[in-house]
This record gives sequence, C-alpha cells and structure tokens, in this order.
Amino acid sequence: MTTDMITMKLEHQFLEKVDKAVKHEGYHNRTEFIRTALREKLDKIQFNKAVLEIAHLKGKAKKKVSAETYELTRAKAFEALERES
Repeated sequence: MTTDMITMKLEHQFLEKVDKAVKHEGYHNRTEFIRTALREKLDKIQFNKAVLEIAHLKGKAKKKVSAETYELTRAKAFEALERES
C-alpha cells in the first residue's frame, strides 16, 4: 500500500497537546497519533451510519420485535460492517 503525504497547519497550543498525548499515550510520533485519530473518527462515522440505518429499519418492521431479537440483529449488522472494513 502506498501512502500520500499531506500538510496540516495547527495552532501551536493545539500541537503542544498533540505532542503531550503522543508522549503519554505511547505513540511513536505525531503521524502515528494522527493516523489513529483519523481511523477512530472514520469508525465512529461508520458506526453512527449503521445505528441510523438500524433505527430506520426498526421503524419499518411490520411486526413487533423483541429487544432480544433487535439486539441480535444489531450485533449481526455490526459484524457484517466489521468484515467490510
């Protein structure tokens, strides 16, 4: 996999916070920290999208769905999303 370089401008105080997090959380460098943060943000976006889809589908059900069935279906949906990423 190839990588592309990007350039970012950050306020000095914000960058100091990033550097502290890099040091205290055991990251090797800023790049590793920022890459992890971006992955986490993308995962959160995907999670929120899945939750909205499940909520939409739940409202369209023609029959009553038990909480247990709902949770089982939700778990299966997230497993499928995990396999896709």
